Order: sequence, then C-alpha cells, then structure tokens
Amino acid sequence: MIDAAEIVVIGGGAIGCSIAYHLAKQGKRDVVVLEKSGLTHGATWHAAGLIGQLRGKRNLTRMLQYSVELYGGLEAETGQATDWKPVGSLRLASSEERWREIRRTATTARSFGFDLHLLSAAEAKERFPLMTTDGVVGAAFIPSDGYIDPSSLTQALAKGARAGGVRFLEGVCVTGFAQKGRRIMAVETDRGPIRCETVVNAAGMWAREVGALAGVAVPAAAVEHQYLVTEKVVDAPAGLPTLRDPDRLFYLKPEVGGIAVGGWEADTVPFGADGIPAGFGRELLASNYDRFEQIALKATERIPVLGEVGVRNLINGPIPVSPDGEPIMGLAPELDNFYVAAGFTAGIAACGGAGKAMAEWIVEGAPGLDLWAFDIRRFGRHHVGRRHLHERAVESYGRYYAIHWPGEEMQSARGARCSPLYPILKAHGAVFGSKFGWERPNWFAPAGSAAIDAPSFSRPNWFEAVGREHQTVREGVALIDVSSFAKFEVAGPGAFSFLQRLAANNLDRPPGSVVYTQLCNERGGIEADLTITRLAEDRFYIVTGTGFAVRDRNWIERHMPHDGTVYLADLTSARAVLNLCGPRARDVLSAVAEGAVDNAAFPYMQARELRIGHAPVLALRVSYVGELGWELHIPTEYAAHVYEALRRAGEPFGIADVGYRAIDSLRLEKRYLYWGADITPDYTPFEAGLGFCVALGKGDFLGAEALARGKREGAKRKMCCFTLDGQVSVFGGEAILRDGRVLGVTTSGGYGYSVGRSIALGYLPAADAGHDDYQIEAFCEAFSARRHDRPLYDPERTRLLI
Repeated sequence: MIDAAEIVVIGGGAIGCSIAYHLAKQGKRDVVVLEKSGLTHGATWHAAGLIGQLRGKRNLTRMLQYSVELYGGLEAETGQATDWKPVGSLRLASSEERWREIRRTATTARSFGFDLHLLSAAEAKERFPLMTTDGVVGAAFIPSDGYIDPSSLTQALAKGARAGGVRFLEGVCVTGFAQKGRRIMAVETDRGPIRCETVVNAAGMWAREVGALAGVAVPAAAVEHQYLVTEKVVDAPAGLPTLRDPDRLFYLKPEVGGIAVGGWEADTVPFGADGIPAGFGRELLASNYDRFEQIALKATERIPVLGEVGVRNLINGPIPVSPDGEPIMGLAPELDNFYVAAGFTAGIAACGGAGKAMAEWIVEGAPGLDLWAFDIRRFGRHHVGRRHLHERAVESYGRYYAIHWPGEEMQSARGARCSPLYPILKAHGAVFGSKFGWERPNWFAPAGSAAIDAPSFSRPNWFEAVGREHQTVREGVALIDVSSFAKFEVAGPGAFSFLQRLAANNLDRPPGSVVYTQLCNERGGIEADLTITRLAEDRFYIVTGTGFAVRDRNWIERHMPHDGTVYLADLTSARAVLNLCGPRARDVLSAVAEGAVDNAAFPYMQARELRIGHAPVLALRVSYVGELGWELHIPTEYAAHVYEALRRAGEPFGIADVGYRAIDSLRLEKRYLYWGADITPDYTPFEAGLGFCVALGKGDFLGAEALARGKREGAKRKMCCFTLDGQVSVFGGEAILRDGRVLGVTTSGGYGYSVGRSIALGYLPAADAGHDDYQIEAFCEAFSARRHDRPLYDPERTRLLI
C-alpha cells in the first residue's frame, strides 16, 4: 500500500482519470488515483457517450473543443481503443424560438471560429434520413461532434496516465482526512493513510460525501437518467450523426446496429438524497417505463422507425448534477490544497477539457480559461443543504433541453433568503429573481398587470416597466433594495498594510473615504471589483456583488496574514442596504437625515454615519447607475423603518421602487462594468479602461509588476462601448466584426432607455479599436454599430458630483 504521494485524486471515473492523465502531461509523476470500486464503476460506465461541443457558455464550448481534439488522437497515443466516432451532430429546432436560440448560439460560435453549419429542414433530413421534418424550422450541424465508448475512453486516459508515472489503487475507500489548519496532510483510507500535498475530489456522485469528510461544501447531487437501446434497425444508413431534438426532449445516437434514445424529463427523481451508499458500484436502477414514455412518444414522432423496432433494454443509472446544472470545479474555499471536480452532467464530453483545466489549476495556480461559471465559489453553504440541493438538481436536470432565455429565473428552492423589505416590495408588485439564494426585486409590475416574468429573445413583458423605472432614476428619485450585497469588515492593526498590498488602488486616505478598486492576481488579471471604505485608521468596510460573497471573501482570506493582526467579519446578513438615487435624492435624504447632506458636507466617494428617524445608518455616496445617490447601510432590524421614512419624504418627488433590470440598463449607459462578464481574471484594469484605479506609485501590491509592465508596453486589448442601429436585442456573446473579419465578442449588452438604442460592451485588439464603424452580429444577422470613446450618458459626470 502506498503511504505518500504529492497529489491524490479521489475517483476513478472519466473526470478523475482525465485529471491524472493531464497532471502527468504537466510533468507530475507522484500522483495516486484512489477508486473505491473499479475504474468507471460510478456513473461513467453506463453513460450514453454523446460528445456535443456547442453550449451556451463560451468557455464550456472551448473546453469541449479540447476534448474532441484529445479524443481524436488518444487511441493512437495510448494503444487503447476508444471507439471514437466523429460522425457529427444535428440539433433540430422544432419551434421558432428554438431556432432563434440556435442562431444566437451560432453567433457566439462564430466569434471564436467554431465550425457550425445552419441547415434547412430538408438539409437536416439528408444527413439523417430516418427523421421526419414535421415542424422542423431549421437545424445546426457540427461536423466535429460524435460519440465514444465511455469505459474505453476512461481506460485510455488511465493507460496514458500510467505511462506518465501515475499509480492507480482500486478497491480503496476514503474514510477521512488528517488536517492541520487549512491544509489536508493525509488522506485516510480503509487501507491506511496516504500523506500528500494536494487532494483532488473527483468522486462523481460521492463528491458531496467526500467533501463533507474534509469540511468542504460540495453541492453535487445525483438523479436518475434513462436511455433506451433498440433492437437492430434494418437498412439504417451507415455513418448517421447523433441527433438532438430539444423541443421534444430527446437525443439519440447509433448503437451497435440499433439506436440509443435518451432524454431530459422534468419529473426525474433524486438518487441517494439521504446519502449515496459507498458500496454502490457497477449497478443500475430499476427501469421506469412510465416515466420514459413521454420521451419515447416524442422521439417516435420525429423518428417513426423507433415505433417499429423492439426494445433491447432501458438503462436507468444515476448521474451527477449541480444546483445550476453546470460543473463544480476549482480550489475549495475552505482549504488551501483541496480541489474539486464534480457535478458533471455531461462528464464524458467534458472530461478531456476539464482534466486539462484542473491540471493547470493545480500546477500553475489558474486554469487556462476563465471558469467562473463553473467555479465552486459560486456556491454557498445553503446550496449543499439536502432540500435546496435536490430541488435545484431536479429542476436543472429538467431544464437541460429547455430554451435558455435571457434573464430567466429558476423556480425551485425559492423564498428562503429574503431582505427585511421582501413583504413590502412584494405588495408593491415586485417580481423577484434569485441570486445566491436571495430574493431580489428584478422589476415592478404596474398595478393591474401580472407580476410574472415572460422572457423573450426580443422584448420581454417587463420591457416597458423597466423603462419607466429607468426614467425614474434619471429624472426623479428611486429606492432600490440591494440588501443582498456581500459586506465584510476587515480590521486590526495590520488591516491597512494588508489591504493596501491587496488592492490596486490607493487606500491611504482619511477615514470616511470610499475607494473603488480592483483586486488583481500576479498576472494583473482582475479577481474582484469592489469598494473599500475606510471607517477608521484600522477598520475597513468592503462591499461587493451578491454572487461574489464566497469568491471575494476567499480571495481576501487566502492573502490575509496569520499573525492575528487582521480579522474579517461577514456583515452581509447584519446590514440591509437601500440605494437612494436620482437627481432628487438629496431632497429626500435631507428631509429625514440628521445632519447636512449637501455636496460640500457630503461629497462624492465619501462615507458618513447618519441617523434616519430612529436608525443609525452608514451612508456611502457612490453610484452604479450614474446619478446622485447614496447606499444606505442599515442594521437589519431598522430596514423597514428607514424605507418607510424615505418613501414618505419622497412622495412629493414621485419616489418609486426600482429593480435590478433597470440597474443593468442604467450602468450600460455609463459604461460601468460587471465582474464575471465585462471584467474577469482574463483582463487587466488597463485593458478594461480602469487604469484610473491602479496606483502604481503607492508601493508594492499584488499584480503591480505585471500591471506596470502592461502600462509600459500598452494594452493589447481594449474594452469598447457600442450602440447598434436597428431594433435588435443583445445580451453578450455576439460577434464583433469589421470588414467581414471577426475581431471579438461582446461581453454584455442591453437596451439604453435614455439613449434609445441597444448597447453592447466588448473587447477588441488594440490595433483594431480606433475605428468608429463596426458590425455586431446577433442571431446570425449583422447590424451596424458605432463605437463610442466616452460613456453614452453624462460623460462629464456632472450629475454624480452635484
């Protein structure tokens, strides 16, 4: 029995073996893979094996592209057969809205040179003669897609890993971990402990249980998934592509003379909700023909021959799924050497790219792509609770083939985490969305109209209502409940020196100063985008976005000294926050606040302690909407009291409630950027146009060397703002062109009600960023676009500074 290794990978499925393979490629030889049963014996062995690359998230598609590249040469490299069949894939659109979704995704694919062909119904039938064209609007054909044998693929990856020095131990069960502080010192097994430097939890369906042994929250569930294999189909054409008809919920692939048909029904059931048995291995679950009937009937309508052949078997096996249906990857926030790669619903397609990304993350400290959409830090403790996890997992599974509308909201596991103002705002017509478990007002339905979302690829039902909210902020005064903001206090004798080294901007300012800054990595990439308020010489207040609570806290804590001179407290639930904004905001605040709030007494980017009614309030004069305004940070128990006081004082000025969808429109007009879309670790402040936040002269700080070099050499990319001609909706992911050449991709987009046009943001190569005229391709149609050097609204910032 091995008693020590540099890296221990837990799980011998496709993901774990791919990580081991890629670690070996990175030169890591002292790697051990632990598998409690046998390789492939979890969800891998019974997977259908379809490889489809085109996904709604650009970097997931790029990960899958690498998978296809790897699978094409893996058999030749290792000598292990994989049964890789690059026959291509068809994705049908059996509705007009599905066709728009496919065309939108095709536009994103065009932005990075992905080979995809849009076909008519007749052309699709030429490639798959067994299908009918009834109701088919169009199709996408991807020549490089295909299918593979999951077990053979996994064995090939394992063989390649062994050739690189990786050792595999089968029949070894992990029972716990020996820990010291924030590090795993050894993996405890039923065969004895294994000392290690790094642990990777790739335990598939068991990732949640393995994580719990280390005190790490891994919100990975399992649900039942079925597919049917038919008897031989006589006269079936050779070389058929795989086929998906998401409007009818099914997929299929050729299968040893027959056809394998599976799907994604809305009423699947969780597997192992109370804990997955450790002894569960190469096993299947009882077939449920009644539940599969809805898929079989729809598939037979599209492929009539399915109703004429016998059924060989109906396979029902558990598969992993996360609360949002995306993979869970990265370094766990609770520990410094515990990585997670779990929740892969499409693990066979993803394992090549995921293994490469994880190996780079482990060896180099970062994946080769921005993987925030899959980062474990997007989840919190509430996500791992049994009820929340399984409600969301079942919904995510059922939505796998649903049309993914812009602005859509999940419906399960709702109503648990609410602002104190939730019942008041609900009575005012708030239509809530869910962010990191919080119920947040997205928009307010006018009296007499339904307070429900009806999303669309053009103008949704909230378009006019959000326009009125936008106008209220620009012309009057509004209240926005932003209580879900993550809020931290960092204090102690070492707090200033610590934060001064962590932040790109200069924090050496008097108490009462609010500083907008980025936290950068050693490469100069933006890890966080937030405000830091100096409350006292040794006390700071940090405010960041709702969804970044775990991520930003983790980034801060990983760099904190461990000498007791700095501590961090999470104040998110202790403080409600109201954004009072608009040109009449001062009139309202002065009517209820004790103390002066005029521009001289309370200037922009300053903080003051105020009293509103009976409530103590920390007021920050900041804005994400481009108007005069304050963030009012209120002890939670006073929130309703302050809200009512402001509403009463604002009645003469037409004060109104406003939601997050209006915020997005308002910030686009001001070219205010959003972390996770417009700015990420892939981009530096200088590329994003945020160089004014970088204080290179303040002394050493994290990323200073890379940022100084970048400033000297000049940014290679430039964030640009565009307005579009014509009525077209943009959301991010559209291709940016000039003279027929693709130059980049938009990072975010929306409608600017003040300027009366659609707005898009996106990066261009610096050499191509100096023109005025471009085109932006949306839904496969090119629209004229104009680049703007300055913000579209109030470029002089006069409205902020009054």
